[in-house]
Amino acid sequence: EKAVNLKKDLAEMQEWMTQAEEEYLEKDFEYKSPEELENAVEEMKRAKEDVLQKEVRVKILRDNIKMLAAKVPSSGQDLATELNIVLENYQLLCNRIRGKCHTLEEVWSCWIELLHYLDLETAWLNNLEERVQMTENLPDKLDAVNDALESLESVLRHPADNRTQIRELGQTLIDGGILDDIISEKLEAFNAHYEELSHLAVSRQIALEQQLQTMRETDHMLQVLQENLVELDRQLTSYLTDRVDAFQMPQEAQ
Repeated sequence: EKAVNLKKDLAEMQEWMTQAEEEYLEKDFEYKSPEELENAVEEMKRAKEDVLQKEVRVKILRDNIKMLAAKVPSSGQDLATELNIVLENYQLLCNRIRGKCHTLEEVWSCWIELLHYLDLETAWLNNLEERVQMTENLPDKLDAVNDALESLESVLRHPADNRTQIRELGQTLIDGGILDDIISEKLEAFNAHYEELSHLAVSRQIALEQQLQTMRETDHMLQVLQENLVELDRQLTSYLTDRVDAFQMPQEAQ
């Protein structure tokens, strides 16, 4: 009777493992929204806990069959063979569920990381947009233009590392068919905004550099002219002091 009960327990254990495999490992999941992906991660965590909790029952079955085999070798031998099959299947199921759970957790982490980098770069783009707007309607002063140019250039020196992470993380998820529509839409919007704003910022940078160069050249010309006027004033004052006749002066002094 004990052998019959143990055989029944082994059959029930095998049936449970078959059901667990069908439920957790053979379904075709499509993760088209973050909610679906998050739910799948939580479900696989519960599945892993559920499977690992069966370890106690498996050990009890193994011990009982070993005890029976020691007392009744003829009955125990057949059960031991079935037990080995159940143990192998159980270990395989544990490994597969652990693997799938780890994969889904990695995918979720990848998605969260992508959102993090998108937030960082969006904040940078907003800052860049503010700096570009600050370059409009500047007072016609060299210091004001120079400060605006330096401020814009400091933002434009932003490294490309985050954008590389966004591209790689997004492509990894899209290649896996995970949240591909949502990610494609987010990346398309981000890239379009980045290209438009960075092009505008660089154009404004070039315009400011040209404006600054023109203002510096104008200031230099005015400085030279001012120096020449001072020298001419000195010469004319000298001529007047010496009562020199105008017709005796050089043509430019006349």
